[in-house]
Amino acid sequence: MEGNTESIRETKLKQKTEKQKKKEKKNKNNKAKRIARVYDRNHEIKWEKLDNTAHLFPAIADTGMSNVYRIAIYLDENIIPEKLQEALDMVLPKFSIFNCRLRQGMFWYYFEENEKDPPRVAEENTYPCRYIEENRNGNYLFRVSYYKKRINLEAFHVLTDGTGGMYFLKELAYQYLRLIHPELREQYGDYLSSQTSLNTEDSYIQNFKKSRFSKGYKSGRSYVLKGSLFPQGKSGIIHGHMPLDEVKEKAKGCGATVNEYLVSMFIWSIYQSFLKGMPSKHPICISVPVNLRPYFQSVTAKNFFVMVTASFHPRTDNQPFEDVLESVKTTLREQLTKEHLEEVLSYNVTGERTMILRTIPLVFKNPGIKGLYKMHAKASAGTVTNLGNITVAPEYEPYIERFDVLLSRSQGQNTKMTLSTYRGILTTTIVSSLKSTEQQRVFFHYLTSQGISVSIDTNGVYYE
Repeated sequence: MEGNTESIRETKLKQKTEKQKKKEKKNKNNKAKRIARVYDRNHEIKWEKLDNTAHLFPAIADTGMSNVYRIAIYLDENIIPEKLQEALDMVLPKFSIFNCRLRQGMFWYYFEENEKDPPRVAEENTYPCRYIEENRNGNYLFRVSYYKKRINLEAFHVLTDGTGGMYFLKELAYQYLRLIHPELREQYGDYLSSQTSLNTEDSYIQNFKKSRFSKGYKSGRSYVLKGSLFPQGKSGIIHGHMPLDEVKEKAKGCGATVNEYLVSMFIWSIYQSFLKGMPSKHPICISVPVNLRPYFQSVTAKNFFVMVTASFHPRTDNQPFEDVLESVKTTLREQLTKEHLEEVLSYNVTGERTMILRTIPLVFKNPGIKGLYKMHAKASAGTVTNLGNITVAPEYEPYIERFDVLLSRSQGQNTKMTLSTYRGILTTTIVSSLKSTEQQRVFFHYLTSQGISVSIDTNGVYYE
């Protein structure tokens, strides 16, 4: 018996030693490659400008407002971390918008090709959407983690928006599945999906039309959600899953789109839970990001969106949901025209291209950008963003169960909601820094009162 135990120990020690040798060899090879690049006179490190919107994020980001979002994909089996790391090592070099580091120039930030090893995949062990300290992350501006069946991509918004992040996450998941299921790799190879774009144009600049009459964002003050907050970095998350067809039917019956219907419900839940159906000095205003790609035939993988505002001003007691919906429909439809979106786009780009602004050193420019952002932040009580209908390449559908999206807290916005649909199931995710769950209770209760089937899960923070 003792001999068998000793033999097992020797075998385990031998396996451990072999594993360590492989790891050391890999690290040595990677180091040799990096050194070779440094001494290769023909090797030129690539650099690239930030897109128009990206200039904002480095100036305002800190530990209390990370400007990091998360997109998560759920597979049908538990994640094998070594294979996920291997997949990341293979996919990252193909995506220049992720394979970079942020550098500070005299007048603007810029991206530089990152020649360090890809960031390490880790099991999730803390709250999502934390500030990314690039010096602790190999200078990369994103992280990949996992938990059971879920793969998480968390990205600093300076890199790209949700569309660009989705391109990267899908390809990471596809490559992982090919490593786990060799038959997929044999049949489809390691090629990128035809649905994936690697285009890195600044579509803001490409679609800019100079005009003296460009209008910016409305900056009137909004009602602000207040209450007891979780400690910095901690947030409560509640996912609601429901059949898209049921929501569509209810929205159609109200003469609204699904987006208008759910944005209205989000505002209604604020009106009922915070204002208790009472009038307000300020309107309830919600920021709604608009993906500009369909409007301008763009396929860029960089940021390409603007914000519009949905609002409702409670002026009398106990106004019905229908009043909220009509107000939201009116305010959104006025702004969701190509002409208006062109005006906002031009307003944004004009600021960047102004000669006076271009010649101000970054050390002085950053405080100005941050101050301007804080002023505009008072115009919104929250954000609702919709990634729309998510599709995957047909060969991978049997292995992918669902997606969800999370947004980090920002100035004046303690509660945010995201929407996404996959295979006929719409997922609404409410992320909140507030300890109270009254708004979420009102929101989901109203859905079920309309005959919509909802299943709910949470990260458990509210039960701690």
